[in-house]
Amino acid sequence: MLDVSEPDAADAEAAPRTGKPHRLERLKRSRPLAKVSIQSKLVVMMVLCTIVAAAVVGIIGFQAGRSSLRDSVFNRLTELRESQSRSLVDQLSDLKSSMIIDTRGATTENALAAFTAGFNQLQTQTIDPGLSQSLTDYYDNTFIKQVEQYSGIALNPDQLIPTNNAQRYLQAHYTAQRKSDDVALTMDDARDGSAWSAANAQYQDFFREIVTRFEFQDALLLDTAGNVVYSAYKDVDLGTNILTGPYSGSKLRGAYEKALSSNALDYVGFTDFEIYQPAENEPTAWMVTPVVTGGRAEGVLALQFPASKINRLMTFDKRWAASGMGATGETFLAGPDNLMRSDSRLFLEDPQAYKRDVVRAGTPSDEADRAIRLGGTTLVQPVTSEGTDNAQRGQSGTLITTDYLGNQTLQAYAPVSIPDTDLHWSIVAKIDTAEAFEREATFTRTMVLSTVGIIFVVCVAAVFLAQLFVRPIRRLETGARRISGGDYHVTIPVETRDEIGDLTKAFNEMSRSLTVKEELLNAQRKENDQLLALLMPEPVVERYRLGEEIPAEEHQDVSVIFADVMGLDQLQAELTSERSLAIVDEIERQFDAAADSLGIERIRGVRNGYLGSCGLNVPRLDNARRTVDFALECQRIVDRFNSETSSSLSLRAGIDTGTVSSGLSGRMSVVYDMWGAAVNIAYQVKSGSQQPGIDVTDAVYETLRETMNFAPAGSVTIDGREQSIWRLEDR
Repeated sequence: MLDVSEPDAADAEAAPRTGKPHRLERLKRSRPLAKVSIQSKLVVMMVLCTIVAAAVVGIIGFQAGRSSLRDSVFNRLTELRESQSRSLVDQLSDLKSSMIIDTRGATTENALAAFTAGFNQLQTQTIDPGLSQSLTDYYDNTFIKQVEQYSGIALNPDQLIPTNNAQRYLQAHYTAQRKSDDVALTMDDARDGSAWSAANAQYQDFFREIVTRFEFQDALLLDTAGNVVYSAYKDVDLGTNILTGPYSGSKLRGAYEKALSSNALDYVGFTDFEIYQPAENEPTAWMVTPVVTGGRAEGVLALQFPASKINRLMTFDKRWAASGMGATGETFLAGPDNLMRSDSRLFLEDPQAYKRDVVRAGTPSDEADRAIRLGGTTLVQPVTSEGTDNAQRGQSGTLITTDYLGNQTLQAYAPVSIPDTDLHWSIVAKIDTAEAFEREATFTRTMVLSTVGIIFVVCVAAVFLAQLFVRPIRRLETGARRISGGDYHVTIPVETRDEIGDLTKAFNEMSRSLTVKEELLNAQRKENDQLLALLMPEPVVERYRLGEEIPAEEHQDVSVIFADVMGLDQLQAELTSERSLAIVDEIERQFDAAADSLGIERIRGVRNGYLGSCGLNVPRLDNARRTVDFALECQRIVDRFNSETSSSLSLRAGIDTGTVSSGLSGRMSVVYDMWGAAVNIAYQVKSGSQQPGIDVTDAVYETLRETMNFAPAGSVTIDGREQSIWRLEDR
């Protein structure tokens, strides 16, 4: 027994000494394939199985965990959204109820009457020149500068300084003397002796209590002519006319007109926020209600609703983390113009970081600067998103989208329904996905690290186990290489009692019988090759030689030609056998040469003729044209033979195009043949005419009639049906 664990040099030289090309040597000379060892495949298989298993488990766990985490976060956001929405509605409802109570008492009615009467008396009241100058100085040096600082827009003092005598009188004695809002609120009497000051001394405490208790920015009383006859804070709108004055473009005008014309005793109107100039351009909303005396509206009470009241609610009074909003969560309101109705959390925490993020997200830089000047994002910061758009359409829901800061966020959105108002606000509760899915990210990292560790351990184990498994296979490989080198006396020791052991035994048996079988195969192969070349076309020979089973095949669109040489029998009768055979061989040789040049496949010889096809084994689009050209070339060959030998031979050919079948026929002797309708028709077309020439069927005629001239040549009956025959006229 020969051990083949290590091949020697003599084995490598065995093949050349035999002088016989071995099949494996021929495979070596063919194009080499990329080699992947069984050991590598085993390692890869084990690692892939581990990866697939870990991936399946990880994906299932990840999807379940992510779904649970997202549901938890979305549910929390939805709860916060609903809680904030209810709190806002309740707050406005409470203010509405308090306002109705305040205006239905005699105090408000009497105050409106007293302030209206006092205001009308001031129309002819003389104003001290010094006080008048102090009013002008107040506008030039204080109010206009403050407004321009906040808005960034230059104002025209002539359009703002009061011209009405009563307005100038009140603002000269009160507005110009106010040092701050707190001072203005405590100015009960300017001690000018006017009836208006007397009314202010009597009722200022009542309205001061309203604005301080409910944190309103101001309280105004307007008469039926639109005059602001009273202001708790004595601001620059005191004494102006809301219909014709400098602030007639305010939302207060529409609210005033609607309240004055309402017929409901408990009517309270709410306006959306606006930039109100007398409030130093701070966003302001209005609550208005009519003051009714004797069933008739004698004026309107207007409470200036600052954005700070809503901001404190929407920002949880800046206690976001304690309210469950984490480090990036917030709730905000948006209007139908897609502008904020509350302040941004990031703006309140870090205005410069807010500016950097919103500008990067697409907000114009000047709008970010304007928010910083105004001290808030209300009515400044755009928050257009899919969530706010859906909320404006009355829809509620949750989604993941990019927010106004350019961050990917989880959002819960809904419309804010405030009864008996024309407000169309939407509320959004959001939190950054990075924070919301932080636990998911931690879980993912743990799973990834665990999976990588498992894969590493499996790789190490796979390499070791694969080496043990492939060791006997390597011995078989070495033996096969020695056999491929021509050394057939190879024996491999059988060390295992498994499939590999059985394979080793079979290998040893193979090596013992391989020499004898190889010699028999070579002899048989040589004999077969000689026979096959005579029986079938070359493409079929190759398939047959490779051992392929060649069943009958059907071929579409094949042109078939049946041709015979008329007069050849008479000529052969006049010649000797040798001369006769030489003439037939020469004509067939020239026919075969013409067939090769035109792509015609010879099927088999016919007595004094030729059976061929085009498009059978090699599909050709112009098979009909090639077949007719071949018939013409055969006609030329016959004509040339006649001119050289003074003979009178002629060609008769029938051509058809259609479906044929081909295959190997016979058991004792294999013959490659072609049959089918096209073959039969071509033969009948050829046999149907006793005159020399090239006849074709309708199928060929329809294909070539544009390029060749044909003439009717009668008809033949095929399967009980007559078919027209056409004869080629020109050559």
